[in-house]
Amino acid sequence: MRGTGGTLRMILGDQLSPGISSLSDLDPARDVVLMAEVRAECTYVRHHAKKIVLVLSGMRHFAAALRSRGVQVDYVTLDDPGNTQSLQGEMLRALARHGYARVVVTEPGEWRLAEDLRHWQAVAGVEVDVRDDTRFFARIQEFISWARGRRGLRMEFFYRDMRRRHGFLMDGDKPEGGAWNYDVENRASLPKTVANPPAPKFPPDDITREVITLVATAFPDHAGSGADFALPVTGEQAREALADFIANRLPSFGTFQDAMKAGEPVLFHALVSTSLNLGLLEPREICEAAEAAYRAGHAKLNAVEGFIRQILGWREFVRGIYWANMPEYADKNMLQATRRMPWFYWTGKTRMNCLHHAITDTLTHAYAHHIQRLMITGNFALLAGLHPDDVDAWYLIVYADAYEWVEMPNVRGMALFADGGIIGSKPYAASGAYINRMSDYCKGCSYDVKDAVGANACPFNYLYWDFFARHEKLLAGNMRVSMPLRTLAKMDAGKVAAMRRNAAAFLEGPAMRVTE
Repeated sequence: MRGTGGTLRMILGDQLSPGISSLSDLDPARDVVLMAEVRAECTYVRHHAKKIVLVLSGMRHFAAALRSRGVQVDYVTLDDPGNTQSLQGEMLRALARHGYARVVVTEPGEWRLAEDLRHWQAVAGVEVDVRDDTRFFARIQEFISWARGRRGLRMEFFYRDMRRRHGFLMDGDKPEGGAWNYDVENRASLPKTVANPPAPKFPPDDITREVITLVATAFPDHAGSGADFALPVTGEQAREALADFIANRLPSFGTFQDAMKAGEPVLFHALVSTSLNLGLLEPREICEAAEAAYRAGHAKLNAVEGFIRQILGWREFVRGIYWANMPEYADKNMLQATRRMPWFYWTGKTRMNCLHHAITDTLTHAYAHHIQRLMITGNFALLAGLHPDDVDAWYLIVYADAYEWVEMPNVRGMALFADGGIIGSKPYAASGAYINRMSDYCKGCSYDVKDAVGANACPFNYLYWDFFARHEKLLAGNMRVSMPLRTLAKMDAGKVAAMRRNAAAFLEGPAMRVTE
């Protein structure tokens, strides 16, 4: 016991940053840092094994780094016999061990934890100082102030304000190159002659191997496996991964960021989201590295702008949307989707080749890039009318970079349009034609992407038109979907009826069973 003069400083599992606000005034001679592995955080959904390995191994490595600096770390492992298996319980036990009258913690990223923290001071009977998470470009209240009074919230305008405020890719007070957004140059399909460089892998050390064994024993019924884990678990590894992306994949990222290819889950994507959302990297250093590559002539503006927009614009925007609209946001279901999630989302066993590859890659790697998430698994969930609660839970479970603050707005808002347009201006619905244009999935499919009616027709085609027929009145005032609605109105009534029969047969058929 250190006595009452010090502070108990708690680090949560996704706060593995040396500059985290809870450590900003740390006194190593008097303070103790508490880190706790608890079942409550591993099981509120049945997280993919690789996600749990990533977080627990990252925590253990971060604790070791703190100790090497002379910081006293009170570390509670998952299998500690006295572990209460909750963060609140471990905070109370640590206070009893050390005799402190003050707790400092950085605000959590998820609403459920923030609600729990609100009660800690009353429960513990000591001061609990909950600090802003300064690792983001925009603090929560800054976003809420920006959003207040606006008729509609659009990422593009928020992104421009962030560019001006933080100076990325600016030429004085104008955007570099004269345009704010080069997305029109970032939609190319992948030519056969383009070879994508492999992403680096990080073989597990003794700490990670111990965690892999622990996770396999403690969570045998969770999705996926940690056996072939190779993600960065330290800041040094994360920076090595970032440097590899900047050197080898960033130059082609912009042009081919929407492309998909069977057997290639990464292509030219960065693979830094797990490190970023865990705290091993901070957004500013990532954006600075990308801009430096542009200034040095290593990568073109469309690639660098597109990449920075994902972090400075989109990531900050979805976090702001989440906190400005919770807890009501978690119940949004504007399209009244009620269908339960089909079992193939847990196995990848489906005749639809695009879904087979996107889901199989996801379950294997705990990763898929943003177009696979939005335009394959998300698009199908939208067209099929899957319940947002099921889809939310699936995305939170299967991806190693998923935390509710970033997952929920992307899924319930962007992919499913369940929020009615808070985050996106239209439903991102697409037929098989889009998938065929942006991937090679259709070439190996049991269905014919050119057909919209019949036993061999691509389900995405008839589900697309069935979606707009179902929601025609609801979407009638949305100018961004006026073209498909006009096309539907002009379409032969017999063909529309046939496609809707196809859709009903598929959605009620064996392909959509909800149990194995």
